[in-house]
Amino acid sequence: MRELKILAIIVVLVGITYWGIEPYAHSKMHPHHEPATFTYGDLKALAVQGDAQKGAQAIMNNGCTGCHSIKSQNIPAPMDPVSASASYGVNPPDLSNIAAVTDHKFLASVIKDPVKAFKLSHKFNDKKPFPMPAFFGSEQDLADIVAYLVSIAPKEISPKEAYEAACGRCHNLRYDHWTVIGEEPKFKTEVERKQFELKLAQYEANLKKYLGTTPPDLSMYIRSRGHEYIRDFVEDPQKILHGTAMPRVGLTQEATEKVVAYLEKVGDRKKEKRNSLGPWVLLYFVIFAILAYLWKQKIWREVH
Repeated sequence: MRELKILAIIVVLVGITYWGIEPYAHSKMHPHHEPATFTYGDLKALAVQGDAQKGAQAIMNNGCTGCHSIKSQNIPAPMDPVSASASYGVNPPDLSNIAAVTDHKFLASVIKDPVKAFKLSHKFNDKKPFPMPAFFGSEQDLADIVAYLVSIAPKEISPKEAYEAACGRCHNLRYDHWTVIGEEPKFKTEVERKQFELKLAQYEANLKKYLGTTPPDLSMYIRSRGHEYIRDFVEDPQKILHGTAMPRVGLTQEATEKVVAYLEKVGDRKKEKRNSLGPWVLLYFVIFAILAYLWKQKIWREVH
């Protein structure tokens, strides 16, 4: 009887903690927000059909390649990453894969009005203009540019390519040797290492000045934040962390899933092995519980 009372007290305390205290603490630390939909309902879709061939010319006429590279089309970056970050705060993205990872409505909106699309009006205004100027061409020109970017985008990209296109210019991933200025090379000498580290430090300093903070390394974020948080945060950072300097990046749901998959591969490499071990651990506890019960019965039988 005494043991049953102790068990009842433990059950009640665990229940209060699990169904009362833990949910309350979670609601305070992680306020409720609407889950990601990837519809970008606040942005308007283009009303005209674009022409990819005309878009190739429009992208040159409107000066896009003055900041952006399109390596798949043999258009190099006008500046190296460090010089670009000194001028703009961050290295402008290569446009080869951009239409493969971003929502096309979002892509058009970024070209037309980057501050609105990125949701950074709290950070950039007339007194502090956004580095990328607004687009002053016609809607047809805009549609043509988007059509061109869609036409050159690969039909399929890897999770790592999705991460690099979406996150790689602001976030290091040291567990996979990725830095904000590109893949960490294999150094032949200590001098080469120091030169690379200096460039990286210069870029990170420019990025911190631009954003107001140093973006975190994402190597272990999948473990500390989880899939749902990362998915919802990528779709709309302001919804979860109001006032953050991180822009909305406009990824499609498929691209977001690839980014999450890549983060999981880097930060949780042994997940499959751990999951396969789970049933054996449960079986061990069952066997242990049976043996413990039989042992208890034997001891108390001898006592009485």
